[in-house]
Amino acid sequence: MLTAIIDYESGNLHSAEKAFQRMAREMDAGEVVVTSDAEVVARADRLVLPGDGAFPACANELRGHKGIYDAMAEAVEKKGRPFLGICVGMQLMASKGHEYRETDGLGWVAGDVVRIEPSDSALKVPHMGWNDLVLESDHPVFAGAQSGDHAYFVHSYHFRVTDPAQRLAFVDYGQEVTAVIGRDTMVGMQFHPEKSQDVGLRMIGNFLTWTP
Repeated sequence: MLTAIIDYESGNLHSAEKAFQRMAREMDAGEVVVTSDAEVVARADRLVLPGDGAFPACANELRGHKGIYDAMAEAVEKKGRPFLGICVGMQLMASKGHEYRETDGLGWVAGDVVRIEPSDSALKVPHMGWNDLVLESDHPVFAGAQSGDHAYFVHSYHFRVTDPAQRLAFVDYGQEVTAVIGRDTMVGMQFHPEKSQDVGLRMIGNFLTWTP
């Protein structure tokens, strides 16, 4: 089993690489590599798309790496390989992003990425730090987790899904802020599982052994 963490020059991948490799060893889930090689992406058994920064910049970088983009789309859309988007990598799964300007996403989960607008003016944007997850699904990636578990967030925009059933978890930050989305063989986490201690590592391990 091979898990590819896709490197398209949109974020520091060191923490993610170490966390995924650790859990792969613990779960006997094969090899984890960070790669910018389209051939590796094409033959990987599961894919991870991270992302840090602004939606338009990440979308442009991903599409600019045409070989990687095409290989990822083929693997996920046609072959149904398990896919995990993290932070902006999750947001890119949307129909459109609205950070700075309207930008097309991958269109894998219908919805828009919009600015967080807390009802309490004391709550600052970006939403940064620990928050309590509210799980809305019994998705396999949540095995061993529960509502109230803490996850680590750093973001100013969140995913407003069109179909409520595709929002798997949220957090309260002066409004309901989408934390996890999913459909079919795809899942996305707005928080950073690699920085979310035990609960994040558990979800990484669950993804590495998920067989949808």
